[in-house]
Amino acid sequence: MTTLDKTISVLTDLIGYPSVSSESNLDIINYLSDKIKSLGGKIDIIKTADNKQANIFATIGPEIDGGIVLSGHTDVVPAKELNWNSDPFKLTRKDDLLYGRGSCDMKGFIASTIVAAEILKNKNLNYPVHFSFTYDEEIGCFGARHLIKELKKYKYKPSIVIIGEPTNMEIIEAHKGDCEYTTCFHGIEGHASNPEKGLSAIEYGSLFTNKLFELGNELKKRAPSDSPFNPPWTTVQVGKIEGGVAHNVIAGQCSIDWEMRPINEEDKKFVKINLFKYCQNKLLPEMQSKFAEAKIATEIIGEIPGLIPQKDNQARVIMQDLLQLNSTGVISFGTEAGIFQEMNMDVVVCGPGSIDQAHKANEFVSISELDKCLQNLLKLLDQWTKKSI
Repeated sequence: MTTLDKTISVLTDLIGYPSVSSESNLDIINYLSDKIKSLGGKIDIIKTADNKQANIFATIGPEIDGGIVLSGHTDVVPAKELNWNSDPFKLTRKDDLLYGRGSCDMKGFIASTIVAAEILKNKNLNYPVHFSFTYDEEIGCFGARHLIKELKKYKYKPSIVIIGEPTNMEIIEAHKGDCEYTTCFHGIEGHASNPEKGLSAIEYGSLFTNKLFELGNELKKRAPSDSPFNPPWTTVQVGKIEGGVAHNVIAGQCSIDWEMRPINEEDKKFVKINLFKYCQNKLLPEMQSKFAEAKIATEIIGEIPGLIPQKDNQARVIMQDLLQLNSTGVISFGTEAGIFQEMNMDVVVCGPGSIDQAHKANEFVSISELDKCLQNLLKLLDQWTKKSI
């Protein structure tokens, strides 16, 4: 069996685990743990408090500073789309394409790392190779946050991270942040025929939403002239508004799910400070003048840091040499990369498939892309076994 055939076989197994975000991923974690143990790896399974989910951080080689991390998330978005042409949790092959939920985002990369790691078996490594497989990336990078918290307690720290999100094997060294929030307005219900005896949470939620869009227009004016992103500014958007119970009832509750994708920390602070002032100085006083117990509360769902380009980035140097590329790119979607970068690690994002195929029916990765990733990892790990730095 060729290494590519082995990779497709492992990917078939991985897709068979319906590891949807917020659901237990222990089955796929146990599978990956067994695979790495068979290669002589040392496994650390980091479970959540309720023991329903877990990260893997595994090491092949010496337990010393330095080393490279191959990182991916095990969770996938739900496969609720109605127009799937095949079972989303069963790998289906058609010509050069492999269909299944997670094939592209990002179990194809994880399968490639497992097969490529066979090259490390029984090798005497000068520096370690680490494997990081996390939970709940898709809903806020909660697994990576948990993992980093634990890594800070480790005696030894890795230095280089390759995150295998789908980039068509383009080397990415910058992306925007991804911050998600839910803001809830608490008014008081009443009959629509007597609006003075109620306080409409939807009314003030609508004002808040309008303010968000105003800030979005201001953010366009703040875009740096040399911004590498498309669009070049920080974006904000409202994803869902929920509230009220009937046409003739004043809405006592309203919740707004919104997000921003900041290009820098300054824009993030700009949005949060302006919204806080608007709520505290205008909306809340007006609401409480009509109903003393009125409230506005914002919950942080997730704040994923952006990946900031670094002048000196050993991960970029290594990947450019392997792929024979002089250029790097940027992406607008968030990844776990910025979380690793916060620990002063050199990070790039590079993996098989296209983000255009993710999060939709008939998700796929091409066999040629998967093979390109596999061959790159084989060269990378072969070189790593010979490193003497």
